[in-house]
Amino acid sequence: MNLNHIFLFLAIVSPLLVLARAWRPGAPYHGWRIAALIVLAVTGVSCLFWPGAAGYIGGCAWFLLLFIPAIGLRKMTELAARGDYKSAGNLAATLQVLHPGAELREQIRLFRHLESLGNQTALWPPRIRGGITQHHQLRHAPAVLILILLNAVAFLFEISVGNWNDPEVLHRIGALEPYAVVVQGEYWRLFTALFLHAGFTHLLFNLFALYILGPPLERSIGSVRFVACYLISGLASSAGVVALTLAGFVQVAQLVGASGCIMGVVGAWAGFLLIHRHAPLAKQRLANIFLIVVIQTAFDLSTPQVSMAAHISGLIGGFLLGLLLSPRTAGADFRRH
Repeated sequence: MNLNHIFLFLAIVSPLLVLARAWRPGAPYHGWRIAALIVLAVTGVSCLFWPGAAGYIGGCAWFLLLFIPAIGLRKMTELAARGDYKSAGNLAATLQVLHPGAELREQIRLFRHLESLGNQTALWPPRIRGGITQHHQLRHAPAVLILILLNAVAFLFEISVGNWNDPEVLHRIGALEPYAVVVQGEYWRLFTALFLHAGFTHLLFNLFALYILGPPLERSIGSVRFVACYLISGLASSAGVVALTLAGFVQVAQLVGASGCIMGVVGAWAGFLLIHRHAPLAKQRLANIFLIVVIQTAFDLSTPQVSMAAHISGLIGGFLLGLLLSPRTAGADFRRH
């Protein structure tokens, strides 16, 4: 997997999405416009003068000006939700260096005022106190934590066996090979390939996506249902690749990775949100899921090393499972976010 290409994709698509959101009427944090434009400018100049390293250069600008501030703003909200207004104000002041603007200045003044009052719990909205502080914490999502650990252990096993880029090594330890599955009856490859990865970058991106998307879905549908969605949609992605290869629509020699499972989680989210489409913010979240699918499809079309067939098959499998397995009553975690 070409890391330069991945960062170039992020450095172009992410700022465009930020600009699209920042220019909507009433959108908060208009200071993000400047940061997004800087990232696009840096990436454009890099493509002109240093095309071989444009992804790395643009990726660094994206990481400093968009990714870190996004994580920082989420942490700032969590600190405020816990009543730690001093730390929230200090973090907001640090973020203001990267995002100077009236919005963060107003946040800093609000945190200083709340800190001076000393009443740290009654002034912050209960909806936020009860929800955001628990968001994305793995201790409340045991299935996601176990799946992350299993993928990490499998990668360590890959390293111990040999070079993960060697097709012979991947063949021995369980890479998906459609003709080996059909002709030699090695159906176990449909499963083992889901826990193998072609390098640390491949593993990191998949685990990061699982960490972001998995916990809120697990808390909404339950751990057992979440594991079923993850594994069955992963198997559906493998089976889809085999079927499409035999039909002559795709050509795949070897395939590894949990991305089919991750797209299954995305599909399960879509199914769950469709069932609970009348719940607060459900339509907005469905739009976000649709945006994820569009971005992933664009990435697949621009990156020949990845398998669109696996992603689409996992997405469809996860969507159907989301419709079938989602509880008809939304959990408290879904309602309060």
